[in-house]
Amino acid sequence: MKDQLIVFDTTLRDGEQSPGASMTQEEKIRIAKILEKMRVDVIEAGFPAASEGDAEAVKAVAEVIRDSTVCGLARAVQGDIDRAAESVKPANQSRIHTFIATSPIHMREKLRMEPEEVLQQAVWAVRYARKFTDDVEFSPEDAGRSDLDFLCRVVEAAIEAGATTVNIPDTVGYSVPSQFGNVIRQLIERVPNSDQAVFSVHCHNDLGLAVANSLEAVMNGARQVECTINGLGERAGNASLEELVMAVRTRQDVFPCDTRLDTTNIVPASRLVSTITGFPVQPNKAVVGANAFAHESGIHQDGVIKKRETYEIMRAEDVGWSANRMVLGKHSGRNAFKTRLKELGVEFKTEEELNSAFSRFKNLADKKHEIFDEDLQALVTEESLEQETERFKLITLHVCSQTGETPKATVTLSVDAAETTSVAEGSGPVDATFKAIEKIVNSGGQLQLYSVSNITSGTDAQGEVTVRLEKGGRIVNGHGADTDIVIASAKSYIMALNKLMTSSQRQHPQHSSAI
Repeated sequence: MKDQLIVFDTTLRDGEQSPGASMTQEEKIRIAKILEKMRVDVIEAGFPAASEGDAEAVKAVAEVIRDSTVCGLARAVQGDIDRAAESVKPANQSRIHTFIATSPIHMREKLRMEPEEVLQQAVWAVRYARKFTDDVEFSPEDAGRSDLDFLCRVVEAAIEAGATTVNIPDTVGYSVPSQFGNVIRQLIERVPNSDQAVFSVHCHNDLGLAVANSLEAVMNGARQVECTINGLGERAGNASLEELVMAVRTRQDVFPCDTRLDTTNIVPASRLVSTITGFPVQPNKAVVGANAFAHESGIHQDGVIKKRETYEIMRAEDVGWSANRMVLGKHSGRNAFKTRLKELGVEFKTEEELNSAFSRFKNLADKKHEIFDEDLQALVTEESLEQETERFKLITLHVCSQTGETPKATVTLSVDAAETTSVAEGSGPVDATFKAIEKIVNSGGQLQLYSVSNITSGTDAQGEVTVRLEKGGRIVNGHGADTDIVIASAKSYIMALNKLMTSSQRQHPQHSSAI
């Protein structure tokens, strides 16, 4: 039998450290649930010591996830480990992931510690974490630039202290595949007790080599890969879960291991993460991009028609793209609507949720002749995001924009159930709309991102808008979709305001150290 390759997803921790990708507690839970449904082995839910809000979010994930191991990150200090232990305590299966830097530049410039001090601290941290759980992971941060002899000493000592997983991070994306694979092989060969721990890798994409480095490590003995949905992460991102998993699954003639993932949930997970974070997936992105299984060249089309395998090395359905492109319209009934969403992996907990979603579907069908899977996914995602809190709600919007005249917007909002109307001018209809909303709300938030994309093709396609607001170090994203792009913009801005104006003051984790 082939070895199992453990999939360690850090979308909720390292992925969230992308500038602007901060998630609410509810959003973290929603992503964690689809990761669990995908059968991800380990979910790194956050960095509890980063803030009280992050600790609460990790604990909330630990309380609802039953089948995956829930992990909390901690520096090699007592306060961090205590906070992580408390946060993951409710989980069925918990892990504490502790780390300390081992590269000369990090030890000298960041930690101001001698190598022997780092070694002692690493051992202490692992032993201390073992008091709370038998599942402890240790990472020598910036291992990619660490001295190999010293790395061997630290890894051996960490395993001796009780680490069950040893993760080798290429923290700054400096490694190249042949060199990184050699590091993994030498560690396994030279460390006497290497057979007592699972070797893992955590690669960053600064040189575009995160997936290649991770796969080379797997070929040299690593049996856990740390990755994120859509390759989300700091700077250029992390190794992409979908690319790693499908490379191993597709090339079983090469790899001596396989994952246990249900890959049909990859595309739904990708879309959910993209929607929540506001980071769009580029069309030519491997596996989950809109063009990943598209063929425009006549030669390619002819080949695929004759035999799919001529130009497709994997089936679109295997990663969650639908083979059955059922098109719904205004004459479609509740059963067809419910059935199609179930096929897309969306099920309703209550009849009330179904009725609400079906009502939105009917409203959309009055504006748009054909409704595709992408429209349905956007509709349901937007509704679930709005359910978190609705202190502000759009009632009406009237915009006047014509050549030679200054655009004007009249907005009526429900604010804590009381209606208020405002009028404002702007450089364009969207600018005027946002200014009219701000006259009512007066949030003080700074607009950091305004992004528009189309969900499907055609002039009646829904526009999907992402808005990112920042206030006092707190960053939130709003999402809205509508066939009218100005209305979609207003909806996304209001959703962001609803998050920004809640009592929770969770700081963005970007300031925290990360592997």
